[in-house]
Amino acid sequence: MFKLRSADSGATILVTDIDGNAVDPICSFVGYLGAKAYSPNTALAYARDLIHLWTFLSTQGIHWTSFSPELSAAFLEYLRSVQANRKRRDTSIRLVVSDGAAVRQGLSAATINRILVAVDAFYRWAIFTGAFSGLNPIVRRQDRTSWRVSDRHKPFLAGISRHMPEIRELRLKTVQRLPRPMSQYQVESLLAATRNLRDRSLILLMLNGGLRPGEVLGLQLKDICYGRRRIFVRCCDDHPKGARSKSRVERIVDLHDGETLETLNTYVMHERPHDAEALFVFLVGGGGANRKDPLSYSALARLFARACDRAGIREQWMTPHALRHTHATRMWEAGMRELTLQKRLGHASPESTRIYTRVSDAVVVTEYRRALGLDRPARGEGGDQP
Repeated sequence: MFKLRSADSGATILVTDIDGNAVDPICSFVGYLGAKAYSPNTALAYARDLIHLWTFLSTQGIHWTSFSPELSAAFLEYLRSVQANRKRRDTSIRLVVSDGAAVRQGLSAATINRILVAVDAFYRWAIFTGAFSGLNPIVRRQDRTSWRVSDRHKPFLAGISRHMPEIRELRLKTVQRLPRPMSQYQVESLLAATRNLRDRSLILLMLNGGLRPGEVLGLQLKDICYGRRRIFVRCCDDHPKGARSKSRVERIVDLHDGETLETLNTYVMHERPHDAEALFVFLVGGGGANRKDPLSYSALARLFARACDRAGIREQWMTPHALRHTHATRMWEAGMRELTLQKRLGHASPESTRIYTRVSDAVVVTEYRRALGLDRPARGEGGDQP
């Protein structure tokens, strides 16, 4: 049995075996991720995923340096038999395993693929550092599907590249889900259910600015430019509650909607604790022991969930990040270009933005009705005259 625990400093991630001894290869790999300025949450996720590999190896009596491509298929079968330890929002693809006494839900395809990515990254690091001399057990092959892309969509000079894109041989198919934006009714109900200016400002920044939860929590007073009606989204690594921006690229987000900055200014002037030393915008209020502390991820999730409950709109998929999806969908459907939307959202890859550029249901219905002739103007109202 392997488990995660924190060192005395609280800053180091340790993976230990049943006797409490550190699993040095994983700990060294996690330290390498930290040296590369990976998010602590990302490093923690890699460590947690690698525990699955070590558990499999221990049950098979195999040392990690003896793991080979031939054993990777057995590892995949092992992952498909592992019971999920919590409910997943994505339940479209799952393995239900019957053990004769109960039916339990297995890991989702997306989770298994993520674990395989972690194992692949771990062995690439081990090969790079000389700790492993064999072949990477997670075999890669050339992605020949790129050849099927039409010439119209191929990038310039695509034919002269010496290297073909590669994909993992070992991966499961997953459902490509569209982001679920909130409806206008849900947004209005949520805003009406907020009880203070702080919570309303948080929601408006994610809704009208498209900020990620970590970005809005890391916002500092110096990042607000009221005169030019914009905010600066900066990389923040010193948040005491661990809030971080997913992207390492800083950007400017303009806010010309007429409500967001006004609400934010009123919060800062009249509700935010004036005696706070912290420069972060969003702080714990009231008179409790945590007053003036910067808000955490969990605090943001709780206040959002409570507002949804009060509004009567709570659904399983509805999280603070849904506000960012709502903003992106609105901007695209209002005519914002893909490249502009990518810059506004802070996406490093256009593929991340492209999920919002798929035709919406409303557009499909409009085009369908037009094709059937159901929306043609009546005679005398601009239509063709006989």
